[in-house]
Amino acid sequence: MKKKLLALTFAALMALSLAACGGDTASTDTEAAEDEAAETAEASGQVYNIGICQLAPHPALDAATEGFIDAVTEALGAENVNIDNQNAAGDSPTCGTIINGFVSANVDLILANATAPLQTAAAATATIPVLGTSVTEYGVALGIDGFTGTVGTNVSGTSDLAPLDQQAAMVKEWFPDAKTVGLLYCSAEPNSQYQVDNVQAYLEELGYTCTQYSFSDTNDMASVTQQAADNSDVLYVPTDNTCANNTGVIDNICRPAGVPIICGEEGICGGCGVATLSISYYDLGYTTGEMAVKILTGEADVSEMPIEYAPQFTKKYNETICADLGLTVPEGYEAIVIE
Repeated sequence: MKKKLLALTFAALMALSLAACGGDTASTDTEAAEDEAAETAEASGQVYNIGICQLAPHPALDAATEGFIDAVTEALGAENVNIDNQNAAGDSPTCGTIINGFVSANVDLILANATAPLQTAAAATATIPVLGTSVTEYGVALGIDGFTGTVGTNVSGTSDLAPLDQQAAMVKEWFPDAKTVGLLYCSAEPNSQYQVDNVQAYLEELGYTCTQYSFSDTNDMASVTQQAADNSDVLYVPTDNTCANNTGVIDNICRPAGVPIICGEEGICGGCGVATLSISYYDLGYTTGEMAVKILTGEADVSEMPIEYAPQFTKKYNETICADLGLTVPEGYEAIVIE
């Protein structure tokens, strides 16, 4: 009887042990992979040099950079990674200076955060792996006709493109009685042109009359925004870096005029919009960091890596601007947390 009781107790303990081990297999696999990568780097004495060029200080781009750094340092170990993180302060020529410095230093990998740094890095080197993030459409950004999802050179990365048809549908959801929609964007950003062209097509299918209002830079931004506000029931602003850096200008014109804005991303919406279809830029940057680890450790070839996209999208609204404009928020939206 005593032997039987001991056997049963041992079996129960084994079952509990197996259950505990199997409780979070995905988490365990990820941690094991990170530990292995860090141990490999430490054992070889390898220090990976990474250059980061971020176009401008902005919450979305900042979050992507933060996610990238976290992913790389967690997987490889902070002591095995040397990161040179530089910001171009919204000036495209400065991107060239930063990127050329990385190329001269022969870094192991370049992160290009936004379209202008990506274009600059792709032109500056054909050998150093380049990963983009916060880039909307790589075919447009790099001038690739018939882009199928893989660049095929030393360039890959992640896209912040949210479904444009769903963004257009948000205009209908919020403003079914509106007649005219103005699409406001910077003409110097090719990905912005791509977005407004596609959103306009979807909006016209929904019965709206659409007009594009483009400004070349911040010098004519206010006058073009005023024109758009004067002639539109609703505005649409895509994922546009110039708009993102100047939401105060847009808001100071549109909110007093009572003209609501549907935005391409959360950062812009937090500054001047009423609603957006949001992604997590931190998660996007983190995914880019995971791609970087695979490249640096030799697990993957950058030329064979397809562009990756955000896994999920969330409908969000700007509580303050909605209240000021007297708008009723449809069901299924989350309030943007503005710090």
